[in-house]
Amino acid sequence: MSIENKTPEQETTHFGFQTVKEVEKANKVANVFHSVAARYDVMNDFMSVGLHRVWKMFTIGKSNVRPGMKVLDIAAGTGDLTMAFAKKVGKTGEVWHTDINESMLSVGRDRLIDKGFSVPSVVCDAEALPFPDNYFDIVTVAFGLRNMTHKDKALAEMLRVLKPGGKLLVLEFSQIYKPLAPAYDWYSFNILPWLGKKVANDEDSYRYLAESIRMHPDQETLAQMMRDVGFERVNYHNLTAGITALHEGIKLR
Repeated sequence: MSIENKTPEQETTHFGFQTVKEVEKANKVANVFHSVAARYDVMNDFMSVGLHRVWKMFTIGKSNVRPGMKVLDIAAGTGDLTMAFAKKVGKTGEVWHTDINESMLSVGRDRLIDKGFSVPSVVCDAEALPFPDNYFDIVTVAFGLRNMTHKDKALAEMLRVLKPGGKLLVLEFSQIYKPLAPAYDWYSFNILPWLGKKVANDEDSYRYLAESIRMHPDQETLAQMMRDVGFERVNYHNLTAGITALHEGIKLR
């Protein structure tokens, strides 16, 4: 029996519930975030009833970040985590604000400057990070991993740029406890698109958000993906009944 080898142009992946060519996904995700960038923070507050701020505070606490550390914030967007890390590392530390989407990065960069934080803002692809090996003490990605085409490749890159003893923190929407799933599904596929239409004038992007959450690996699957690329001491914390989860992994060597 012969096995057909697909070219990169023929490989497919998911974009929400749609099946698309891998080479098309990045542009489709980019268009979503170009569309929502200006209203991103307002929509986050509406969608999560402000809980996204609590989830991010928990992430900062679990990082154990200290003055002088080097931190890479991937898919940093409007810069919530970047700003919090910059406060913690102080003048002797180093925080990089990065995103693959120029619109999101620009909103975050302007916000950071307005708040008095001078940190480098760089457009970069998490699957090919432009940083040397063994450079950062902490790498974070909040609500960005699910949009990446090759999550395993991105996780391997995050491992590469961490110092031995460094920590990866992945904050992402995850799988809610099953008894709550019907109500959560109704909210996700009815209220989220409606809010997107009313607040951000973009119903389709928030329907994609709901779909992308359902297609993201569950807690145990993501934990195993981290182990497979070389992270050790991997664990996760379910937040708000599993609506989100914070995964941690250490690079030991």
